[in-house]
Amino acid sequence: MDVQGRARLYLRRHKLDTRAQTTGAIEVRRETRMILLCELSFSSSLPCRCSREGISKVIFIESLCDSAEIIEANIRETKLRSPDYEKMDPEAAVRDFRERIKHYEKAYETIDDDRLQYIKLLDVGKKVIMNNITGYLPGRVVFFLMNLHLSSRPIWLTRHGESQFNAVERIGGDPDLTQAGDNYAHLLAAWIAEQTREMGTAGNEVTVWTSTLKRAIRTAQYIPLPKLHLRGLDEIDAGVCDGLTYQEIAERMPEEFAARASDKLSYRYPRGESYEDIIQRLEPVMLELERTRHPILIVSHQAPLRCLYGYLMGLDQEECPFIPMPLHTVISITPKTYGCEVKSYKLL
Repeated sequence: MDVQGRARLYLRRHKLDTRAQTTGAIEVRRETRMILLCELSFSSSLPCRCSREGISKVIFIESLCDSAEIIEANIRETKLRSPDYEKMDPEAAVRDFRERIKHYEKAYETIDDDRLQYIKLLDVGKKVIMNNITGYLPGRVVFFLMNLHLSSRPIWLTRHGESQFNAVERIGGDPDLTQAGDNYAHLLAAWIAEQTREMGTAGNEVTVWTSTLKRAIRTAQYIPLPKLHLRGLDEIDAGVCDGLTYQEIAERMPEEFAARASDKLSYRYPRGESYEDIIQRLEPVMLELERTRHPILIVSHQAPLRCLYGYLMGLDQEECPFIPMPLHTVISITPKTYGCEVKSYKLL
């Protein structure tokens, strides 16, 4: 996925509503408005247009590339997959896109007005230039853009193996695996070994992250690779409902049960967390995920994996609590130029 696409996904995490406009306009809730421009064109009339539309604060993002090697690789590896060239001879498509570049060069105007807020990325982040960038959100956008790259690699998401609480339909806690869960841990280790052999990837090039909870750590125990245990990947904190079944919650706390059913995204368990809280604590994980250039396996839990899947796939936050995330299944997501390639592997 290109710089523009990844930036838009990250900004959704900050509750930004992306408008379907060629300028990539993004409206920020709470009355603060910004526009991120990630296209290869710039017009001096845009600030006036923003003013007319009542958009008071604008940040321009400009991506420039002078490296002939990067441009050629980008044309052949990404642009040829564009729907524009779907049925065209590859060499003819390359020639056509080079002509497009010449046309762009004639009309292109770089951003050089020091009164504007802008971020320039040169040669895919080899050099970054910032002008008048202040504030929390602009700073986070800069940090995010500095860690983007064009390397394609699979991201494997899986829940822990069946736990003792899963077997009796209880939520939360820190239970151990059942025998079925341990069997899945063995199968997962074998599957990872097979994938690395097929890709010709050295073991030290595969990253394994788990939550800090016992059932996730035990699920990855047979994988002979270094592991990182992250609290950000822990399951949603069910607060006073921890250890209960949903039936018990409905009987003992019917108001809480109804509140959760009416708004799963915003509902927060008493003394616990909501999905919005999980999205907040996953931000460092998402940023590190963007930096990673090698295959990565994430062994976590239903709620955080739903949020990560939604982020990678560009889904609205409201969809996250309803994304299917079955046990004993690996979901493989490989970011591509025009979206993500998704495969599902049921191991048990």
